[in-house]
Amino acid sequence: MKMDPKTIQRAQRIKLLISDVDGVLTDGSVYIGNDGIEYKQFNVLDGAAVAFARESGLKLAVISGRYSPATTSRMKELGINDCYQGELQKLRAYNKIIHKYNLDHDEVGYIGDDLIDASVMEKVGLSIGVGNAHPYIKEIAHVSTIKLGGEGAFREAVEMILKAKGIYEETIENIQERLESFNEK
Repeated sequence: MKMDPKTIQRAQRIKLLISDVDGVLTDGSVYIGNDGIEYKQFNVLDGAAVAFARESGLKLAVISGRYSPATTSRMKELGINDCYQGELQKLRAYNKIIHKYNLDHDEVGYIGDDLIDASVMEKVGLSIGVGNAHPYIKEIAHVSTIKLGGEGAFREAVEMILKAKGIYEETIENIQERLESFNEK
């Protein structure tokens, strides 16, 4: 993803990245088994990005228009505690999150894919559309990922923010050292 200097400046201020779920952390597909249980496919590349964010101090949250037990399970596994679901009016959840962390709009990034995300994307300091986002979302986004939703777009966004802040390499080195230490035990 290429960023102009103004977008890099926006990314440098980000302390919290909020993500939509369906169409960003997943490809937007919902699978329903014969038993009525809903299944979703999440990408492990995006899961690794959660570890990168955590290591760097970048806070994460999700806001989904739909409630899904699969989302609850995945966010619990990833340790993302700020998980708002069934939020068709995403600004309500957004306002709760920024007040919880006492953040200004310009300190928040949001990654989305569809029209329901527009209200938040128009407020934040850095709005990111996934590669296959709705045309209007791409139009209002400060930047768009090359990767598609559910195929590593979230990771691309996290890495872009960490690179803009100049802490990407250090973050990766710290994670690698921790993994090496773990493997030696």
